[in-house]
Amino acid sequence: MTSAEIITIGTEILLGEIVDTNTRYIARTLRSMGVDLYRTITIGDNVDRIADAIRDSMEQADIVITTGGLGPTIDDPTREAVAKAVGVETEFREDLWEQVVETIARYGRKPSENQKRQAYVPKGALGLKNPVGTAPCFIVERSPLPSGEGLGVRAVISLPGVPQEMEHVLHESVIPYLQKRFKLDEIIKVRVLHCSGLGEGMIDEKIADLETLSNPTVGLAAHTGIVDIRIAAKAKSESEANEMIAKVEADVRGRLGGIVFGTDEDTLEKVVLDMVAARGLTLTAIESGLDGLLTRKVPHTASLPNLTTDSLMQALRSAQADSKADIALGVTIFPEERAAEMAMITPKGEKTHRITYGGPPRSLPRWSMNLALNWLRTTLEEMK
Repeated sequence: MTSAEIITIGTEILLGEIVDTNTRYIARTLRSMGVDLYRTITIGDNVDRIADAIRDSMEQADIVITTGGLGPTIDDPTREAVAKAVGVETEFREDLWEQVVETIARYGRKPSENQKRQAYVPKGALGLKNPVGTAPCFIVERSPLPSGEGLGVRAVISLPGVPQEMEHVLHESVIPYLQKRFKLDEIIKVRVLHCSGLGEGMIDEKIADLETLSNPTVGLAAHTGIVDIRIAAKAKSESEANEMIAKVEADVRGRLGGIVFGTDEDTLEKVVLDMVAARGLTLTAIESGLDGLLTRKVPHTASLPNLTTDSLMQALRSAQADSKADIALGVTIFPEERAAEMAMITPKGEKTHRITYGGPPRSLPRWSMNLALNWLRTTLEEMK
């Protein structure tokens, strides 16, 4: 199986000034092509550290993809770092300079002298056209190191950090190159099952044997009040991967039942709102202490201050009477007690539910919201 590592370059990412979205995008693209991603790394704008990271990745993986650091300024270090990693100098490429001039001319301008830096690449590199930006990209190929394995080549692929540019070059140039150079003929397909109502540990007990499978693989990821089960299959075709995933998914659902509330892009609030609509019902809600979390998720939600257990139900009755909604959901939190009180009014009557929380205090609002939504979901299931 062909392997890859991703190196994201930029001090601004390490400082938290911008969020790296490129790694996720590239990872998903590689996954769909059947490439195993071993590791992702973020490095600041330092030539020596970037070069060290590239050399290390080349020992581990067939493909090393870098993003960022290809701009025209002196603190854009990727070209020099890649050259240093593979033991060559950079060279000026007239064909790449013509690309830069052509791109800038579309804006009615002439390139500045410092933009010539973008036409320098490691000696012998394969240039990639970037028609949506001024930074040419490149690929450097090297024979595998003595400790390496693979198809007789290591490829370092350097892409821009600007997401729009990176995505364009990735699809137009890099994917065709990888398919041909590494003879990629497998895909990796992933299905994510979203669960609520059981903690990660209890879910793990129920499906532990499935987590030892080699293909498909099964893994857990815990969020605040939600647990995801990831099923990933490698196969020669999408239909074969789908069939492999379907068998494991059916097994998981058989063991967990209604704990699974959705898949892939489904969200808990969307599932709940769809259930309300499908039953021809209307919903109103109240939150207190949740910092607007429920208000942003569920229409017709009011945010009220300092609700107690008793005043929550009183406020909920009033909200239902004013809105004439079929269902009213309320939740208030007590940070000092690490607890939340939930209340609900349905055509079948009123009920309350108190829950206590053992996690980080700052996560109490989101945890309470998700458990309240799941409580409503299970109540709606019972109302069928």
